[in-house]
Amino acid sequence: VQLQASGGGLVQAGTSLRLSCSASGRTFNNYVMGWFRQAPGQEREFVASISRSGGITDYTDSVKGRFTISRDNAKKAVYLQMDTLKPEDTAVYTCAARNVASIRTISYIASEYRYWGQGTLVTVSS
Repeated sequence: VQLQASGGGLVQAGTSLRLSCSASGRTFNNYVMGWFRQAPGQEREFVASISRSGGITDYTDSVKGRFTISRDNAKKAVYLQMDTLKPEDTAVYTCAARNVASIRTISYIASEYRYWGQGTLVTVSS
């Protein structure tokens, strides 16, 4: 599967942004999807993950209550709605996919994901 992320930009703190990740291939609903981010000079970190059906999601603590991951299997897309953005959310955001059998699986570890999109830069000014 090939992934393409979009939707990044420069925004002010407190505002919202929605990232999209479009996938190619016929079996998008076989994949757990995740969003990761990497800030300048820092390690890549997990942001959010969503199960194959979209019924299970989880987030890193720093974005809980502010970010929402969702997916549309018919459109082969996954989204990251980011609200109440903070300067510390500034990073390159990347979507990733992992083929799994269980509809209940979500993944937090980057090495578990086989497919990665290119990043999209989100810059939050104070």
